[in-house]
Amino acid sequence: MSVNELVLVQGMKDTRTTLRDWNRAPWGVLRGWLLLSLAVSCALLVAVLFVATVSTPDPTPIFLPGIHYRAHLSDAASVLYHNSLVLALHVMACVAGFIAGSSLPQSAAQRTGLSRLVHEKAGPLAIGFVVCATTFSLVTQAYILGGGVSTVAAEMGMSRPLLLVALLPHALPELVALFLPLAAWLVASRRGEWHKLLAATFVTFAISAPVLVVTALVEVYVSPHLLIALAS
Repeated sequence: MSVNELVLVQGMKDTRTTLRDWNRAPWGVLRGWLLLSLAVSCALLVAVLFVATVSTPDPTPIFLPGIHYRAHLSDAASVLYHNSLVLALHVMACVAGFIAGSSLPQSAAQRTGLSRLVHEKAGPLAIGFVVCATTFSLVTQAYILGGGVSTVAAEMGMSRPLLLVALLPHALPELVALFLPLAAWLVASRRGEWHKLLAATFVTFAISAPVLVVTALVEVYVSPHLLIALAS
């Protein structure tokens, strides 16, 4: 059996073992992820409010479904598509963490010479890439969402904090779902449990995907009514 096959077999074994262990007491695992994801989401919302406060509203009007025109399923599909791209980035961070922290060290231990050196250095580089990609994702979201909040608040004659309050019913669970894979990554990295990250990828995606479907529908069909009510 080749080195790569040995690493793959060990990785799948670790994943099955982890899933069995988590299945015995799932809430103990999920609680830590959810609380950390909630903390990150709240921090992002604070950053969004700060960006919105210091941003100048864009004079170009934003046409929102349910407010400026009748909402359609295609609007919810568009929201879901964009959120799915963010979730995919965060899920891949989990996979990269598994490869960098678990698979590559195992593979490096079976190699010699230049091949071993490359595999030893690839792990820290991959983890560094995950950190940079995550930071980029957070900063980009804060900038884009903050600018949007500033513009929409000006259009509807609302204060920026009040607009954020109106968006919370869909925004908060949406963000928690998006950041759940990153929360799992942070917990595993802090504990050195890189071998559990592939299992965390499957679990967090299975939880986040349906939540994003629901929040997309709420954003398009429910939140506009709340916005109109608060604006009036």
